[in-house]
Amino acid sequence: MAERTNPNMLFANFNQDFSCISVGTRKGYSITNCDPFGRVYTMNDGARGIVEMLFCTSLIALVGAADQPHSSPRKLQIVNTKRQSMICELLFPSSILAVKLNRKTLVIVLESEIYIYDISNMRLLHVIETTPNPNAICALSPSADNSYLAYPSPVPSPQSPLSTQPSLQPNNSSSSGPASSSGSGSGASQSGDVLLFSTRSLTVANVIQAHKAPISSLSINSTGTLLATSSEKGTVIRVWGIPGADKLYQFRRGTREAKIYSMNFNTASTLLAVSSAHDTVHIFKLGRGHSSPNAGSSALPGSGKDGVTSPSQSSDTVSIDSGAGVEGGYEAYIDSKKSKSVSSSLRRKSLQMTKSLSHSMGGYLPNSLTEMWEPSRDFAFLRLPTSGARCVVALSGTMPQVMVISSEGYFYAYNIDLENGGECSLMKQYSLLDSGESDGSGMVE
Repeated sequence: MAERTNPNMLFANFNQDFSCISVGTRKGYSITNCDPFGRVYTMNDGARGIVEMLFCTSLIALVGAADQPHSSPRKLQIVNTKRQSMICELLFPSSILAVKLNRKTLVIVLESEIYIYDISNMRLLHVIETTPNPNAICALSPSADNSYLAYPSPVPSPQSPLSTQPSLQPNNSSSSGPASSSGSGSGASQSGDVLLFSTRSLTVANVIQAHKAPISSLSINSTGTLLATSSEKGTVIRVWGIPGADKLYQFRRGTREAKIYSMNFNTASTLLAVSSAHDTVHIFKLGRGHSSPNAGSSALPGSGKDGVTSPSQSSDTVSIDSGAGVEGGYEAYIDSKKSKSVSSSLRRKSLQMTKSLSHSMGGYLPNSLTEMWEPSRDFAFLRLPTSGARCVVALSGTMPQVMVISSEGYFYAYNIDLENGGECSLMKQYSLLDSGESDGSGMVE
């Protein structure tokens, strides 16, 4: 299916706390504040294929565009926008596909290599050799304390129940010395496993048996304690506790296969937003009663008596259902409880009966079947105003809103009912591009 894009916009993404949007165009780059919405910085100094911020600081990582003169996709520039100065330039052996940052680490993703730098002095710490990763599938924890890098493991984990291939031992013998490398042979076939790498100790922290099909998208929450994974099928989203690799949640996006475009937790780690090629964004709720660990199996560590794990018990995250609240979080926006309709009451009873039946049957079914028996559906959803556009989705840290960046160059803000869920309502729509750049939407294969 062809994707709708604006040819003038080469890149767009949220920063680590979803307060700003960085945009790369054929003319340069810009920084836009999300709430209140408004452009805060513009620099027209040549095409930019990647523009990544470090939270709301003045430090920005820039990469050129492949098809533009005087612009190289192999060159990384670290600039200080406040001082209008260049901090450093680095040239890589092949095109830079992605850049990830937290307050201590800079990660550069090439098709077959990942470079890890100390961001304080730009010293190269480690090089990871990977199997070809043309879509730059990886995630870096925004937390500098729990700093983990997740990327597709080149081979299945030993004795992986999700793999039909012979068990192979990944090469975990990475050296902790500077500029050392670790990885596997280039001929390894890609699996649905995820390799979790500590950027602090420079060692492999775990290999997670996430999916049977190859990995398509990864996301780590703000505290570095949760990892969301999806496969190329895009029907099931799983959430894991890291670094221990406990499966905490399993969500059903849909029954039809779809390409996952983006996944992001909110800053309180109580919601997970997922966008796909089906022009719908799904929001899943993380907390007691909204997860689906292996039905019929023993409870995970830190779980309640019903076997459902809440991240507030197993990590430092805060659950909306716990009443703990977060300063400036969502709790202040939930109105007094509304009367429930007869239909919603019947629906809740039906879900409770289904859950009870699936738990009783779970003891007689293999894990793979019990997971199919009790899928957890979305808590809320939204439909994009146009079809065919790739989008990046995030959840506001200060408002009960879902924010969407589309490949057509638009920013959308939807209100979400945090008590009842359901369909989100479109409240705001803005262009991320200048007036002369906003009219160039087209179709690309």
